[in-house]
Amino acid sequence: MVERISPKQAMARLEEGWTYVDVRSVPEFEQGHPAGAYNVPLMHMGAAGMAPNPEFLSVMQERFPTDARLVLGCRSGARSLRAAEMLEAAGFEHVVDQRAGWDGARDPFGRELEPGWRGEGLASAMEAEPGRSWDALSKGV
Repeated sequence: MVERISPKQAMARLEEGWTYVDVRSVPEFEQGHPAGAYNVPLMHMGAAGMAPNPEFLSVMQERFPTDARLVLGCRSGARSLRAAEMLEAAGFEHVVDQRAGWDGARDPFGRELEPGWRGEGLASAMEAEPGRSWDALSKGV
């Protein structure tokens, strides 16, 4: 079962050497993300909406060892939980879900239940660090 943690708990993990993987689409990631995050989209944005990224698991397996300590996040916690479950099923040993995502966890009516990374005012960036964008990570896989 995937451990689900708050944005502040995720930041504490990063300070301990964990790695943040943002599983949002490339356009979402480019609008802002946790500083130092890698972008490996679980879904791609297309003309007809979101579609599964068939390379998600292969890129994760190629770029990260199964004993890597990974914090996964998305917009509001749904995609990152799915991605974390996929990685655990594939043998990744240390994966946690940042349950409030970038924009915050919401109820079915859109009301915020928990502030996200941005709402907590945690370290953020607009540009990916070298080698951490989807374009860089997906090359050669």
